[in-house]
Amino acid sequence: MFHEFRTLVCITAVSFFAIGCQTQSDPTTSNVVSEPVHETTDGHDHDGDAHADHADADVAAAMAKLSPEDRKEAESQKFCAVMGDNLLGSMGTPLKVEIKGEPVFLCCSGCKSKALKNPDQTLATVAKMKAENAAEKK
Repeated sequence: MFHEFRTLVCITAVSFFAIGCQTQSDPTTSNVVSEPVHETTDGHDHDGDAHADHADADVAAAMAKLSPEDRKEAESQKFCAVMGDNLLGSMGTPLKVEIKGEPVFLCCSGCKSKALKNPDQTLATVAKMKAENAAEKK
């Protein structure tokens, strides 16, 4: 019986050694760099610059949801008062907040707390944006 047990232990040890010596490649550590996959679900190539047409249409549609008075104010501001490089309407209908009686437009509800936290800075930013946009139109 001792001889059978010793044989079983030896076979098991050899099996573990043989299995342990095999190398497995981990797909997460591969050195192969893959090219990004471009989705073409909307029926056109995503490598071109034609997306500006889509963006302009989306912005116009979002701005059209504002009242005429609010749309005029938002267009004079043009960009989010908090995220200065976000074009109003690019993330949906701009959010209007009143700060010290002045209308301020934001790109999204996530910017509301920041705008209200520093009201004087927000109003100064809006005034600067309106002045710059008015100068561009001339």
